[in-house]
Parts: sequence; C-alpha cells; structure tokens
Amino acid sequence: MITATYTIPGMRVRDHVVEVPLDWADPEATIRVFARELVDPVRDGDDLPCLLYLQGGPGGKGPRPVGTSGWLGKALETYRVILLDQRGTGRSSRIDGRVMSALDPQEGADYLARFRADSIVADAEHLRKTVFGGRRWSTLGQSYGGFLTLTYLSQAPEGLSACYVAGGLPSVDPDAAEVYRRTYPRVAAKNAEFYRRYPHHVETVARLADRLAYGDVLLPDGDVLTVRRLQSLGIDFGMKPGYERMHWLLDESTELPETFLHQVLARSSYADNPLFAAMQESIYGSGPGATAWAAQSERARHPAFAEDARPLLFTGEMIYPWMFEEIRVLRPFRAAVELLAARTDWPLLYDLDRLAANQVPVAAAVYFDDMYVDSGLQLDTASRVGNTQAWVTNEYEHDGIGEERVFARLTGLVRDIGGGITGE
Repeated sequence: MITATYTIPGMRVRDHVVEVPLDWADPEATIRVFARELVDPVRDGDDLPCLLYLQGGPGGKGPRPVGTSGWLGKALETYRVILLDQRGTGRSSRIDGRVMSALDPQEGADYLARFRADSIVADAEHLRKTVFGGRRWSTLGQSYGGFLTLTYLSQAPEGLSACYVAGGLPSVDPDAAEVYRRTYPRVAAKNAEFYRRYPHHVETVARLADRLAYGDVLLPDGDVLTVRRLQSLGIDFGMKPGYERMHWLLDESTELPETFLHQVLARSSYADNPLFAAMQESIYGSGPGATAWAAQSERARHPAFAEDARPLLFTGEMIYPWMFEEIRVLRPFRAAVELLAARTDWPLLYDLDRLAANQVPVAAAVYFDDMYVDSGLQLDTASRVGNTQAWVTNEYEHDGIGEERVFARLTGLVRDIGGGITGE
C-alpha cells in the first residue's frame, strides 16, 4: 500500500507499507514493514530496474536522504532505489523499551529472534513480489547488509539480479568468538593511530577516566558516565572521520561541561537503534552453539583494554552485558538478551552448497583495514561464494560507501563480466 507520494529535490518518493508475518513459519501474528521508493523525477515513468539497499546494523533503519550525493545519486541514474526499514526499525514495527517491557524474558527473547537476517530476507522477497512486480532486483549491502546478502543468496537467489557489498562479507562459518579474537587487535591498532595523531590526548583521556572512576558524573538522562561507557565511544574509530570526531569531543572535555556530556549521551545511548545492541552478537547465531557474550569473554584476554590501564584504550563495535544495566534505553532488553546469549539452537543462516554454486554476480569492496569486519574472513568468504569478485582496498574505512566511486567501482565489476541476471 502506498501511504504517501512526494518530491525531495532530485528524487520522487513513494512510501510503501505492507503487513508480513511476525514468524514466517506461522503467519497468524503480523507486523508492519515499511519501504521507501526513490526515482529520478524525470525518469519516473521509465521501466527501471530496482536496487534494494540493505542497511548496516543490525537494527539500522533505511537512510533518510536529503540529497542525491554519494552512491545514491549514482544509483538513481539507472535504478529505482528501495530503502527498506528492516523489521523492528524506523517505521517497520519498531522495537524499543516500551515493546520489551510488555513481554516477559522468554517472550522477549522469542520475539527478538524473529528479527534476524532470515526474516528480513523473507520480508524483502514479499516486497519484491507484491509491491515491485516480482522482477529480479539488485541489492547493495552496507556492512550488516552484506550478512543479509549472503542469507538472501542462500534463501532466494531467484529474486536477485546482482549483489553489491561494501565492507560486509561475513564468514560463512559464523562464530562470534572468532570474530572478536580478530577484532580486538585491530581496535588496539586504531587506538595507537589515534594517540599517534593526537598524543596530548593520552593525558586528556587518563585525567578524564580518573575523574569518572569516582562514579558521580551523570549524563543528562541520569545515567552514570562510567569509564567503560567512555571507552565504548571508540566504536567511531572505524569510520573515516572518527579520529577527528573523538579529538573534538575530548577537546571540550575539561571540567565536564554540559556540551561534552550531551554529546557523550547522544553517541552512547542507543536511543535511535536499540536493536543494534540487543542483536549485535545474535547475528552470528547459526546452528548449534551459544554466542555467550563473546566480546566480553575475549576482552578478558586483553588487559590493555582494562579500565585502569594507561593509556586508556577505547573499545569498538563490542556489546557487553553491563550495557544493559548502565544504559537506560537498553535496560528493558536485559533479561531477553541474556537468554539470547545462552541460546544454542539457532536456525542456519547460510546454505554453503547453494553459495558455492551461486550464479548471481556478486561484487564486494573489502576494506583491508576495516575495524568491524575482518578482511581475512571476507576474502575467505569471497573464495567460497560462486561468481564473487572482491575489490580489496585500503583507501577507505568502513563508511566508504559514502563515496560515489565505491558504488561505481562495484557496478563496473559486474558490468565488465556481462551484467546481472535479467528476466522474471
């Protein structure tokens, strides 16, 4: 159902809403899924192929564009672009603390387990068939969008023309413990680079951590700003301007002014995407075995990340049990997430035989220095998924998709081997 049609400069927009089963194996209960269709206004009447953008995350809603810069402008030259709010995010039956507070722990865990890649792909296929004419479409997966891409290729390759992935080929042997064994050394290297660029912040951060250790510094929402919450801001080190954003934040941290505390709250509250925290390790659950707070377990093996270590190291894209106690927005998720961490019977995310025999063209940008998704694991996956080309580069960080050249290079790789699969 189209709920609105309007124009943003350079884009004609249609908002679509569909009802889908909460559990695709049991269609009795339903949720709402939202997708936004964009097209160049002068080409609105043309029979253009569709490009589905698979947002990073987990728990990331589709972009809210304000202009046609970067990959989007390039894509609009030849595609109708579909921006999906993945289930549980944005306008797609969003999950937040109010939703979780109405469920007991087991109900909450069972509910969250219906918001993983397999369900998101089923939603996308429903959209393709019922709203966009059932023709094959291409996908562009950023970060977690690459995880979704492999699930899509495993579940419904017949719906795909070509797949483009930026910084997000996951291991086809999902293992949260292995992911974090590889992640901590990369995060330590990012810290070293930050302090090399801004050596005076070794003292800035140490002084700040010593002050926070007293435990009486409150953020604007009433949460205590702890040392480990400060460390979690290092998640930004994997983005191109992350060092600079951290520098300017610390530049105004002396005496803990309100501007500093408000910025810390905005960067660490998860108010806009609580599912990112709640589902972070569950995206690796596949088959038997628990994820078991893998980031926390691995941290214990790296004393350099201790709260009393100096220089104080920032952490990266790691989610820890304490966050669901100390961060107000995440507290209603705590009991359910504990059960998810202990779950040992996850549905398989990837069909290895189907991936090996894949015929859908896949082009993937592998960022060699990526802090979030290990380049070694990405290249191993590229070697095990049929018809996949990997472009390895150290020119970009994890947010390289923001550069028009990245999308142009990926589409060029597919074009040079004959283009995507066409037809119904």
